[in-house]
Amino acid sequence: MNIYAVSDLHLSGRCNKPMNIFGEGWEGHLDKIKESWNALVSDDDIVLVCGDISWAMKLEDALYDLNALKGLKGKKVFCRGNHDYWWNGISRLRQSAPDDSFYFLQNDCVKFENVILAGSRGWCCPGSADFTERDDKLYKREALRFSLAFQQAEQMRGEGDRLLVMIHYPPFNLKREKNLFTDLFEKHGVEKVVFGHVHGSYYFPLKTEMDGIEYLLSSCDKLGFRLVKIL
Repeated sequence: MNIYAVSDLHLSGRCNKPMNIFGEGWEGHLDKIKESWNALVSDDDIVLVCGDISWAMKLEDALYDLNALKGLKGKKVFCRGNHDYWWNGISRLRQSAPDDSFYFLQNDCVKFENVILAGSRGWCCPGSADFTERDDKLYKREALRFSLAFQQAEQMRGEGDRLLVMIHYPPFNLKREKNLFTDLFEKHGVEKVVFGHVHGSYYFPLKTEMDGIEYLLSSCDKLGFRLVKIL
């Protein structure tokens, strides 16, 4: 079982939001992602998608975009991004999944073999650009939500199990300052953290190691619209 990631697909099957306005590389970006996916992923593998999946505002329109991924090999695990306004009610979303290869995480976990995936949206961290008092409240709320995911992870965790995290926002600032998220990850023995959100010319390292935890950026344009192998 291999685990791959590609995030921030920003699909717009029913929305007039072509991504090529952000650069020529976005032209036909879903086809590029599918080409990489088909070349790498087998039925036994897992692909993590850390948010900003669809520009849709309603679930029925987002399902059109999710169905564009139907038929691709592997189990597909999603967490919510800041632009996923259609993601409103986890039970309804799970019931509407295109097929049983789709998994949606919201402050909880899923386990495949000896790997536990914990996922939540997260929020921007103190010390990030334009961090405000309102952001501080949301950041603390999202950290509490991640605590719920780790409570569930500890209940299902057995000897030798590996714990990975999916989060949409970068879980630390460019100064790599510790915060509520990184403290939680360290406390619960997380092995790897996969995140997205960062695009274009904005600098953020693709891979960072802090306190024995590997942090990996998976935004599709930062990866040349190819999947990155996580595990």
